[in-house]
Amino acid sequence: MSPVSESTTPSKVELTDEEIFAGHLGGKLSVETTTPLDSQRALSIAYTPGVAQVSRAIAADVSLVDRYTWTNRLVVVVSDGTAVLGLGDIGPRASLPVMEGKAALFKSFAGLNSIPLVLDTKDPDEIVETLIRLRPSFGAVNLEDISAPRCFEIERRVIEALDCPVMHDDQHGTAIVVLAALKGAVTVQNRDITGLRVVISGAGAAGVACANILLAAGISDVIVLDSKGIVSSSRTDLNEIKVDLAGRTNPNGLSGGPAEALAGADVFLGVSAGTVPEELIASMAEGSIVFALSNPDPEIHPEVARKYAAIVATGRSDFPNQINNVLAFPGVFKGALDAGARRITENMKLAAADAILSVVADELSVDKIVPSPLDPRVAPAVAAAVAAAALADGVV
Repeated sequence: MSPVSESTTPSKVELTDEEIFAGHLGGKLSVETTTPLDSQRALSIAYTPGVAQVSRAIAADVSLVDRYTWTNRLVVVVSDGTAVLGLGDIGPRASLPVMEGKAALFKSFAGLNSIPLVLDTKDPDEIVETLIRLRPSFGAVNLEDISAPRCFEIERRVIEALDCPVMHDDQHGTAIVVLAALKGAVTVQNRDITGLRVVISGAGAAGVACANILLAAGISDVIVLDSKGIVSSSRTDLNEIKVDLAGRTNPNGLSGGPAEALAGADVFLGVSAGTVPEELIASMAEGSIVFALSNPDPEIHPEVARKYAAIVATGRSDFPNQINNVLAFPGVFKGALDAGARRITENMKLAAADAILSVVADELSVDKIVPSPLDPRVAPAVAAAVAAAALADGVV
């Protein structure tokens, strides 16, 4: 494949250690009161003796808890610290800065209260049981940075156990934004998304969810790579999740590794910690699309990928087309809570992807296939679409 011309790259943001640590000093969250406590009367209303009347009312009618506490608008960000960013299993305490940041994003982008909840256990039974016991304290669960394949079982069991929205963002937030970006890319290229041949590098949380949402969007030719090569039905070393994936992907029965998968492919989607050689990107089809999303080190440097690919996206903010989960999860949870949804459905995720794209429908270009993560239009659009989909799916 012949190289294509490069496009303008945004300025890189240079950060110093001093600036970074100063921004996290004392944590990134605080609790603020919504009612004044500036007089004896105010204190008597907010706490004793006035609060007892509210507690009695809730005891008599438990549905009043939604009106008189923050529970139904509170998201807990839950992690065991086993798959934090690209750092791996660093434990619950070291994961807290990430979970605090996630909670801050919920507040800033969707106006939702959120608290981090890091658990000092890797046992799925204990994690699920903990959330069951804490259910009266929150309205939704954002699972975060839990390693695969445990994350699949934990999410499934928490969804089954709780009557509230639950989503593992590393899976579905990534998948939603990837689908939005891919729809944006094919719109720029005037192509049919269903005709694409997509190669996904990574069969962990994000890779499996991306494969699922792309299949749901009508793409039939999806190939998934793990560390041992193409996930195919001919392999005997697959776990239960990959066996299921093999039965729904790789329709041409390819075997081998990245070279065999990428030859003539339309899309490369990297959601692993690995790398892909330049010559394999060069072997892709004309007009190829490369999403190298490992962060901070993409599977291939975007400047190298742009020598061959027509459209390139990364997870970084210093290159065009940042695939950032903040485009999805604040609006998804807000929409689910606004609607009073008991769970988050596949149609709600698809609606979220379409809503993200709709924000920049008239602004699309090679270097703008999704909105900026800071675009204030995104979360309201996603929330409205997700709430409507929840109503249509009958999960309210």
